[in-house]
Amino acid sequence: MEKMTFVVRMAREEDIPQIKEVAKEAFSLYTEGAGITAIVGTLEETCEGIKRDIETKLVFVALQGDKIIGSVRVEVKSDNTAYLSRFGVSGAYQNNGVGKILINAVDNAMKKLGVTHLYLHTASRMLSLVRFYYGRGFYIESTTKDRGYIRALLCKEYTNTESKSEPNCDNLAAV
Repeated sequence: MEKMTFVVRMAREEDIPQIKEVAKEAFSLYTEGAGITAIVGTLEETCEGIKRDIETKLVFVALQGDKIIGSVRVEVKSDNTAYLSRFGVSGAYQNNGVGKILINAVDNAMKKLGVTHLYLHTASRMLSLVRFYYGRGFYIESTTKDRGYIRALLCKEYTNTESKSEPNCDNLAAV
């Protein structure tokens, strides 16, 4: 079997249509797999919203050739914490290492920026995702039913940074 080669880079405005397409596909699979009946915001996202995120957050895309096959967004906060959202990989490329390379790119950026804690939410019923995040160094900090299903708040600590302050979870953005 031929080894697939993926590249990760920062998103650009011209990537918006492909980011939207991949996110919609990935989050449709996510809601189905987690048994979520509520509307997940990603499924109704506009091109304007993606453009705003590219302008205000770190948005990484994974490509095979010229095709975007995954993306992730990270909002870095003033307290040296960050929140990861809209992490999705096209169904045809899941379980091929694309998610790992995206998370590696995020990890490298967080370390360079001096981020102490990275947070994200995921459906606690998605065992494959919870396992994936645990394998990347995250742990479950808490759960909530604020969206109509059980979401786990996961946290990853970066110990190579100078700051040892406690994270402030009150200002976490929503997925």
